[in-house]
Amino acid sequence: MTGLVIGDDGLARCRWGASSPDYAVYHDQEWGRPVRGEQALFERFTLEAFQSGLSWLTILRKREGFRAAFAGFDPERVAAFGEDDVVRLLADPGIVRNRAKVRAAIANAHAVLGLRTSVDGGLDGLVWSYADPDRPAPQTFADVPAVTPASTALAKALKRNGFVFVGPTTAYAAMQACGLVNDHLHGCHARTLGG
Repeated sequence: MTGLVIGDDGLARCRWGASSPDYAVYHDQEWGRPVRGEQALFERFTLEAFQSGLSWLTILRKREGFRAAFAGFDPERVAAFGEDDVVRLLADPGIVRNRAKVRAAIANAHAVLGLRTSVDGGLDGLVWSYADPDRPAPQTFADVPAVTPASTALAKALKRNGFVFVGPTTAYAAMQACGLVNDHLHGCHARTLGG
């Protein structure tokens, strides 16, 4: 068993990517494709932090709510959020209402702004310095790690620069989602679309 599923369209997908229509679109069009830019990366890392302990499908289905609630993930606007915004966010059913994660998003927005002057290339430069695009294609899901030395190093670098709520597992999930690694299984049609 490889972990691939052949869809009604005849395309081989990672099993998780065929488990729901929402996942199929995300799998085929987004997951594992390179994400560049401060705002896009801030969004992905924020959503991965909110996902911690939940299904990614929950986050995916609330994504537009998150975008509206967090000002399109504009780090300058989120960094300016105050206590009234925290109260507003905790009352917003369009997002996951978790006080620690809301405060982490605001703290991380401040950290993103700090990276603009402290790290060459800012958030984009820092994150992409940990890319591993040449890793061999996993044959099965057993070959896909939850944590790697690179994700551990990235999490430490982010924390050194003021980020919170981002450990090695969250960092690796973001690396997968943002195309720093390609964890589409060998034989998955989306594997060759990522780069």
